[in-house]
Amino acid sequence: MLSENAAVSEAGSLTERDLERYRRQLMLGGFTTAHQQKLKDSTALIAGIGGLGGTAALYLAVAGIGKMIFAHSGNLTLSNMNRQILMKDSWIGKSRVVQGMKSIGEINPEVEVEIYDERTSAYNIDKLLDGADIALSARPTFHERRVLNEGCVRNRVPMVEAAMNGMEGYLFNIVPGVTPCLNCLYPTDNPEWQELGFPVLGAVSGILGCIMSIEAIKLLTGYGKPLMSKMLFFNTFDMEFRKLAVHKDPGCKVCGGL
Repeated sequence: MLSENAAVSEAGSLTERDLERYRRQLMLGGFTTAHQQKLKDSTALIAGIGGLGGTAALYLAVAGIGKMIFAHSGNLTLSNMNRQILMKDSWIGKSRVVQGMKSIGEINPEVEVEIYDERTSAYNIDKLLDGADIALSARPTFHERRVLNEGCVRNRVPMVEAAMNGMEGYLFNIVPGVTPCLNCLYPTDNPEWQELGFPVLGAVSGILGCIMSIEAIKLLTGYGKPLMSKMLFFNTFDMEFRKLAVHKDPGCKVCGGL
């Protein structure tokens, strides 16, 4: 058992308020104040704060991440409201990143939030990733996901990749030099894919956003066993959940040299 002084030392810059706020989390078997401190010292880029990213941001905030960077362009619309749990009806027509930052501030004011009302692009990706320890890929276009994937591989930033369509979802982690990247698995785009052309049940995006936050916490803290070279696929229509092995492409134009 740790002595009182050792416990204080292990807690580092965790405050008494932190220890009380995360008390039930610290009851997890093997989850220590050192893990909590790593989370507090971490920064996550969340590319897209809609149904997936907004849910992930909420649960990263209540878990005690130190900082989040929100990148999402445009204003809130009525059609967003079936899935975007950081948003309120009275905010329709206003900037999503501004309102998302307000929500996080009300939920956990000790979490810093930096916002960019921008799409993820080749022009801003290095700026968005500056200082980030992990990225969460939750944009509705494969172009933006590819930009984020390439930026994460180039900057050696781990990334949680997740997407949903109707009742289905998938998720896998990208750790540069260790696991396959997005381009290994999806080297070409589906020409039929449209940014707003797929159905969304809010609870499905919420499930996937929660799992994104769990994987991010595991990767950031070293707690648990994150998915490595595995893809989680699920279909909530019949509640089928599977883990599939995925493999690096030695000739991948993005990560083949790592």
